[in-house]
Amino acid sequence: MTDLNHVVLIGRLTQDLGSDERSFGYVGNGQARANVSIAVNRSKKNGDQWIEEVNYFNVTIWGKTAENLKPYLTKGKQICVEGHLKQDRWEKDGQKQSRVTIVADNVQLLGGRGDNSQSGNQMAGGAPRFQPANNAGQNSGFGGGYSSEPYGDTGSDFPEDIPF
Repeated sequence: MTDLNHVVLIGRLTQDLGSDERSFGYVGNGQARANVSIAVNRSKKNGDQWIEEVNYFNVTIWGKTAENLKPYLTKGKQICVEGHLKQDRWEKDGQKQSRVTIVADNVQLLGGRGDNSQSGNQMAGGAPRFQPANNAGQNSGFGGGYSSEPYGDTGSDFPEDIPF
């Protein structure tokens, strides 16, 4: 039987991505790396009253995902991170050190337009809205044989007023 290492967290970013040199950069092979920290609130009952507990988690986002999300990862933004735990171990001044981080496999932006968004170019779910480029008359890269002409005849034998 195999082991399972899977994490899903929803939390808020504790700082803007790119606010310091360690939060965003490129590694030796040219791959982008983003290091963010999220705060996850949890309510638990202690006797008769509810107590808010906050936990902070370090998350590493790799590749195109890191590059694409960079402008949207701002302090206070709510995100959902799905990934796995990774433990780093090292020795410093004779003391063994250890740190557990979350390596993101999937990141989703949450919240609406009023949720700390920088621009009005976002949908209600908080995700960026990407507009396709208007490449009329240009080769789109799918092959040179595509034509915008209708298949077969022009359809002029259909009435213009459709009853539904």
